[in-house]
Amino acid sequence: MRFPELPKKKINSRTYNQYVAPLKSILEFTPELKSRGHRPLKLKFEDQLNALIYFHLQEFDSCRDLIQDLDENEFAKQCIAPEGGISLSSFSEAINNRGLEQLQFVFNELSKKAAKLLPKKFEALGDLVAIDGSLIDACLTMYWADYKTNARKAKGHFGFNINQGVPSKIYLTDGNGAERPFVSTILSPGQTGIMDRGYQCHNDFDRLQKEGKSFVCRIRESTTITELEKITTPSNKSFIFLDAKVLLGTRKVNQTETPVRVVGYKIEDTKYYIATDRFDITAEQVAEIYKLRWNIESFFKWWKKHLKVYHLIARSEYGLMTQVLGGLISYLLMAIYCHEMFNEKVTIKRIRSLRKIIFNELTGTTSPIDDETFFKEHPTSYAQT
Repeated sequence: MRFPELPKKKINSRTYNQYVAPLKSILEFTPELKSRGHRPLKLKFEDQLNALIYFHLQEFDSCRDLIQDLDENEFAKQCIAPEGGISLSSFSEAINNRGLEQLQFVFNELSKKAAKLLPKKFEALGDLVAIDGSLIDACLTMYWADYKTNARKAKGHFGFNINQGVPSKIYLTDGNGAERPFVSTILSPGQTGIMDRGYQCHNDFDRLQKEGKSFVCRIRESTTITELEKITTPSNKSFIFLDAKVLLGTRKVNQTETPVRVVGYKIEDTKYYIATDRFDITAEQVAEIYKLRWNIESFFKWWKKHLKVYHLIARSEYGLMTQVLGGLISYLLMAIYCHEMFNEKVTIKRIRSLRKIIFNELTGTTSPIDDETFFKEHPTSYAQT
């Protein structure tokens, strides 16, 4: 979406300022980005952050498209681009070499702020964090992104806050990077990690319990289970067919040291076996928690499709991480904006509304209230297109 050519006067967008307002208090404490030489920075950190947020909000297709808009669009020139503008080469050099520490700080602090502002939808089930990896297509010149002989991919390892519906942690590796080592790092004591079968590791289950971190993880049906005691006896009408305190694995080979709970249930023709250390909830709640893991899959799908996050504007591992963090920060801002304006989760209709409101403010064709009132009267569901 291109903004129209406007007279060269001081212009601003109240709505855009409102959208990025949660960053104001965070930027006051963000570590300073310093020049590595004697020359001053052409792109300060605030300019870099603004450009990344603008890139994702406006769904540009490439870095070249962004730089052209920063050069030709009067709003972008005045409110987004650094004073004097920025060339494609200077922007690419900055993205691939500077600002990662600052972006990580902003993401972490904004994630904490979102967790306080947004309502907790599943509070009765605890502090839930879905954990999963997402592959990012890379070009063949990205040699660090090892995957297959004729393919390059990177992998993001994400923690997703289920209660507030926002990302909370991110780590980046090559496409073959193992996922299990990040579980303990993503989780904090008191949190419950929700994971699929690929994360099953009996040593990790023991370690997480020692660290005070809980888990709800689907395990393979072929897993050896030594039943110690039944927790509940499922009825014939229940979809639960197993609820027991057990040891997982083979004795003296890979058996868990600390007992865990296994809940088995059947949906249509598929059996699910869920291992957890949560003895404080019912078997049905264990099944409900595992079902919530799909929320992170919905997030990946929406995030990739609507924010152009994986349209690469960087080729180095450093640069790709800055781009991904920029996309996560943009999503957190959208989540806060949608909650404060509409008391809803992020939807593409709300984001299109946001773009339209900013457009209308700059052209003077209508007031922001008109658009906001209209969309308040037409509620939508999460991640709806």
